[in-house]
Amino acid sequence: MNMAESAAPTVRAAKPLFDGPEWNFDLIRDTYDAIAEIGIGEMGLDIYKNQIEVITAEQMLDAYSSIGMPVMYRHWSFGKRFAHDEMYYRKGARSLAFEIVINSDPCINYIMEENSMTMQCLVLAHAAMGHNHFFKNNYLFKQWTQADAILEYLAFAKKFVADCEERFGVSAVESVLDAAHALMNQGVSRNASPRRRFDPAKAREREIARREYEIEIYNEIWRTLPQAKTDAKAEEPVVDAGPLIVPEENLLYFLEKYSPKLSGWKRELLRIVRVLSTYFYPQRQTKVMNEGCATFVHYEIMNRMYDKGLVTDGSMLEFMHMHSAVIYQPAFSDRGFSGFNPYALGFAMMRDIKRICLSPTDEDRKWFPDFAGNGQPMETLRDAWANFRDESFIHQFLSPQVMRDFRLFHIRNKSDEHAVRVEAIHDEQGYREVRRLLARQYDVSQQDPDIQVTDADLSGSRRLVLTHFVRDGILLDKDECDRTLMHVARLWGFRVRLVEVDNMTGAKLREHETLPLP
Repeated sequence: MNMAESAAPTVRAAKPLFDGPEWNFDLIRDTYDAIAEIGIGEMGLDIYKNQIEVITAEQMLDAYSSIGMPVMYRHWSFGKRFAHDEMYYRKGARSLAFEIVINSDPCINYIMEENSMTMQCLVLAHAAMGHNHFFKNNYLFKQWTQADAILEYLAFAKKFVADCEERFGVSAVESVLDAAHALMNQGVSRNASPRRRFDPAKAREREIARREYEIEIYNEIWRTLPQAKTDAKAEEPVVDAGPLIVPEENLLYFLEKYSPKLSGWKRELLRIVRVLSTYFYPQRQTKVMNEGCATFVHYEIMNRMYDKGLVTDGSMLEFMHMHSAVIYQPAFSDRGFSGFNPYALGFAMMRDIKRICLSPTDEDRKWFPDFAGNGQPMETLRDAWANFRDESFIHQFLSPQVMRDFRLFHIRNKSDEHAVRVEAIHDEQGYREVRRLLARQYDVSQQDPDIQVTDADLSGSRRLVLTHFVRDGILLDKDECDRTLMHVARLWGFRVRLVEVDNMTGAKLREHETLPLP
């Protein structure tokens, strides 16, 4: 929208769309149409087709437990999370999200039947417009996810896991899934595009071929014969994975491809978890931008609907109350402080970008010469939503004004020093340092330990060697590391060794080793 468009007179509706908390499906449809007219027609949003489903609080809890996906395989951890969240919800210690939105095509939006009509309007603008646009247009989601195939793949995964439980036992399947889930963050090829796009049809073909082979070689007579003791090595599956390629950062991929003892169905389970890990990887990198985009969009749409007379004063007051709660940022000294609220930081930055585009100060023109005063806030924001992730977005667009509003500065507080040192304040050098450090906190490569497979003996001792390249002297927690290595050993089948080395000097700092589980 340009300056001329923003100055155009607003035509007010004869009456609001709704008045009061009650809703029905016809009203939701009419409200969605009005929201889409603003979001698509006026703001230029580009979205997948929407599928809106109304669910109960219990169904929302169930969606929580299965990591928000509408179709999911069974695992004990999902039931555990459901019981945990339900207990806190029933006691009033925790509220539920007003919606869940799925990065799929069509985009699935779950809204709660307990919501008032104003809340239904807000969440449709937030999810069906804001999140939907971000999912469809951000480069990370384009590169790493397949919105048109994920639901079909999850349906295959659910059926495959259920079939494996029936054929091999629940405990055997859970043992593999437990280990794979523990390694989920090490199941992404971060430094390269996904090797190939997942194809549910090919996955089904692999399973059919595996079943046909088992049927072909099965002979009922062999089941009745005494089992002779054989050399363990002769019973191991033959792995034909080609030449060993190391180092490899994707641990799940390496185990799926090279593990000496995994049977075919176990490798498929690892592939399923690896696909899920890859699917959620962009969401880990865009929390501030994704939530900020959706919050900015719902704020703009609700205000434009109010200007057009489509919502009442009472509905607008209810909206502002809920919106204020969403973007609330506790102070550092507050007992509820747990870091930056991604809704608050993202929304503040995007509102600030709009201000800089329309009414820049001299400071803004100096810091952002490329778009300050261009009169095109939506074009600027759509470009940012498409081409940045949290780390780069903050590094490029965080302004001194937002840093002052959030009272940001940098302090150095080390346990071996007797005083706190202020490293950066509100001056030009300080602003740049604060922005750099804050952006770094959202860099996933800095959050996850850099662990790579560096060696594996596929024909001799079969020992697997992992290397943790230590940044800033931060070693792995020993107890957690030892537990995780047991999961690796369960999948690998032999001894696993992990060496922690300094990523700058290569000096060995610590070593862990475990034996395979019996």
